[in-house]
Amino acid sequence: MGLTRRALLLAAALAPALAAPAARAADDPYDTLRRRWLTIALGAGFDPASEPYASRLTQLGSMARDFAGTMSPAADALWPGHPFDPPSNITFSHNRLWTMAQAYVQPGTGATGDPALFDAVLRGLDHLSATVYHPGTTPYGNWWEWQIGSPRPLMDITAALYERLGAERIAAACAAVDHFIPDTLLTDYSGTSTGANRVDLCRSVALRGVLGRDPGRLRLARDALSPVFPYVTEGDGLYADGSFVQHTHVAYSGTYGQVLLDGLGRLFTLLAGSEWEVTDPARRTVLDSVEHAYAPLIHDGLVMDCVNGRAISRGYLRSDDLHVMRSDHVHGQQLVAAIALLAGGAEAAERARWYGLVKGWIERDTVTPYLTAPQFGVADLARLRAIAASSVAATPERPGHRLFPAMDRAVHRGSRYTAALAMASDRIAHYECGNGENPRGWHTGSGMLSWWPHGRGDQYTDWYWPTVDWYRLPGTTVSTKRLPDRAGGEWGAPRPDVRWVGGATDGTYAAVGQHLKGLGSTLQARTSWFFLPDAMICLGAGITCADGVPVETVVDNRNLGEGGTQAFVHGRHWAHLEGHGGWLLPHGGEPHTLREDRTGAWADINTTSTSERRTRRWQTLWLDHGTDPVDARYVYVLLPGAGRAETAARAADRHWLRVLANDSGAQSVAVPGLGLTAANFWRAGTVGELTALAGASVLVVRRGRTATLCVSEPPRTGEPLEIDWDHPVRAVNRADESVEVLVADRRLRVRVTPGMACATHECEVALR
Repeated sequence: MGLTRRALLLAAALAPALAAPAARAADDPYDTLRRRWLTIALGAGFDPASEPYASRLTQLGSMARDFAGTMSPAADALWPGHPFDPPSNITFSHNRLWTMAQAYVQPGTGATGDPALFDAVLRGLDHLSATVYHPGTTPYGNWWEWQIGSPRPLMDITAALYERLGAERIAAACAAVDHFIPDTLLTDYSGTSTGANRVDLCRSVALRGVLGRDPGRLRLARDALSPVFPYVTEGDGLYADGSFVQHTHVAYSGTYGQVLLDGLGRLFTLLAGSEWEVTDPARRTVLDSVEHAYAPLIHDGLVMDCVNGRAISRGYLRSDDLHVMRSDHVHGQQLVAAIALLAGGAEAAERARWYGLVKGWIERDTVTPYLTAPQFGVADLARLRAIAASSVAATPERPGHRLFPAMDRAVHRGSRYTAALAMASDRIAHYECGNGENPRGWHTGSGMLSWWPHGRGDQYTDWYWPTVDWYRLPGTTVSTKRLPDRAGGEWGAPRPDVRWVGGATDGTYAAVGQHLKGLGSTLQARTSWFFLPDAMICLGAGITCADGVPVETVVDNRNLGEGGTQAFVHGRHWAHLEGHGGWLLPHGGEPHTLREDRTGAWADINTTSTSERRTRRWQTLWLDHGTDPVDARYVYVLLPGAGRAETAARAADRHWLRVLANDSGAQSVAVPGLGLTAANFWRAGTVGELTALAGASVLVVRRGRTATLCVSEPPRTGEPLEIDWDHPVRAVNRADESVEVLVADRRLRVRVTPGMACATHECEVALR
């Protein structure tokens, strides 16, 4: 079809979309909202001549001029080498035009108000509108590019250049959004229009309502947010326990969760005080999530990779003109920036607490400093620098344990370390791949245990994922059977058919367990982790496999950096790595050890990433269970941050830890010095003084003349659960409403009526 005929069809489609914009009164609500949006997007209150803004703006101008100079409109592309099929290059083209528009309107870019740059933006917009991004196009390829990727920058460009675009171009932009994001996408909360995706869709439709002066579209966007707010019990969204899931089965607080917070922060701020303000009382769940759902997953400014999904594989994107390394720290900084933005809609006391959190993360991130981070534009920099300069006190990380049962994750902050545990079940996928990303994440949900000694935030940042051995992820028990890329399917498809995954915690200690079934394997095992302030006790039992290959438990796999020379020593039943910590094998046996250099490229695990190759040195410790093991077992202890002498001394102390059970019926430990007994019952049984009448996770913590019992039901049958503690008890001090306590013949019986969320139920008793 020739461009002349296409232009006629386009003009007909656009005719009803908009009337010509006329001069508006100063208090015109649409102009007010448009200006407010530009303040959110472009920033305010900063000096463009001072650093870091001056160099950032200069860089923006330089990029914009380069883009304008290389733009070469053709029938199938706007820039050479970036054809419109696949549609990711349509988004790519809109993003470059948005960079050019920002350089035109922002001060201090060296291209501010440049007529040639403005003309180049217009040529680009007109070309995209005439050739591909218009109501006459039937979408092809990835839906995201049409409904989210392109509308966002298109609406931003239109807002920034609104007063100079003219009615026809504004109408074309609005008509395109109407076509690719029809009303039906926002009236039915299903499919791809849920969670963070729904917020992104509402963002574009709301701004289209502002630019098109359409109150109906604004109401639609506002009202379509409401299904995002309530806690969910399955599928996408926020859960009452703080979990966030996207793509139905993927733990995604760090990336999709960031998109949700960022989008809601922008929309809450944009619409505040207008007739379209978001007033749904359920929005409170989003505000509460900052401290309840997100803060526990941020460590010294990074967000833990166990909730970053396939984004762990991104590295340097080839299409990323800023060449920003994607990493746990970058994802964390983007999440923290979203919290800073959302704070504009919080109450004063709440805002002060969030600012304290943000300031603490800024101060503690020494790996990728926030206030000069290259991925931030001046708007985010201005917000974050204002918080850093404020009088609010920085909030330290709070020690303790958080379970996220709905997404099979656990986070522990001890006296000198932070750890994150990733598991999988019939609810949560082993891993996610898709769009050429993360094809080898097979075992990241098989009990991967990530940990950071205090002050060491670079372990999973420094080219970790391109160079790690994907069969030796820390904490996992795996069949060494070779798997193809994308094994099990894409988009969170591979899930094991197991229910018993979860645990119990009192907020200080935790017992967490996983019925493990290997991906693409006959491997089965029962694995448990018992979390203490200074240690993690790891047990495995029932390890059985018939794949015809060795099965290994990876005690650890530490990234030593480029040419690392950290001393590694081991004695009888212990090992220690300088600057990291120690490991104990209290029941004998020595781990296999390997120090090796491994070389890889981000392109090996992500088709959009750089092919640059780098080498990192690795220290690996693993236990070999042999080929086709039957009921193999292990016990080891991690001492993060411990010194060599302390590790050796703990190994020599035969009294600090007792393993009460380690088989396919139960796994249990006692730490007398802490008054702690912890057990995971895989089925009904007795261990020491504890008896469970069904599968359960139990903690008993004695403090003086009282004891606290914490119980959960990871199998999630919803049936009543009974636990007996054969110990002298005098009285019941307190108990959760879900707990019925009976003291008879000095024996304690706890009857719990659990829900389906694997929550911890608690009671406190006085001892005789």
